[in-house]
Amino acid sequence: MGMQIGRGDEDDELNAVINTTPLVDVMLVLLIIFLITIPVVTENIPVKLPAEENQPLQTRPENITIAVDIDGNLFWNNEALVDAEDLQKRLFEIAQRVPQPEIHIRGDQETRYDNVNQIVEACQRAAIFKVGFITEPPPRG
Repeated sequence: MGMQIGRGDEDDELNAVINTTPLVDVMLVLLIIFLITIPVVTENIPVKLPAEENQPLQTRPENITIAVDIDGNLFWNNEALVDAEDLQKRLFEIAQRVPQPEIHIRGDQETRYDNVNQIVEACQRAAIFKVGFITEPPPRG
């Protein structure tokens, strides 16, 4: 730190210039570090991934399957339901069981999403904890 001792006649001016040399040095060091580490991060290590194995669904008698067809008709374990209120009433009844059974939803591929969403909302209102969707596995080959 340098001090200038002199006459008081001169105007004391504030030096408002920012020294950017340390900032540039740090940025160059970071740039070099990033250039060195990027090829290491993007390199793929050849590994043999495991083959797909799907466990078949263990359907227990207490599990309940709710199906909806292309027309929006609801089915409770292959038994036709009258309307959404009937579904809600049955869900409230099984929600009281201990342990609570799982609900499996089977929706036709061509049905409207609203029909499946109606079942999910009914399960939420009845406080059903385990809700799952049943799908067809992709063809092997």
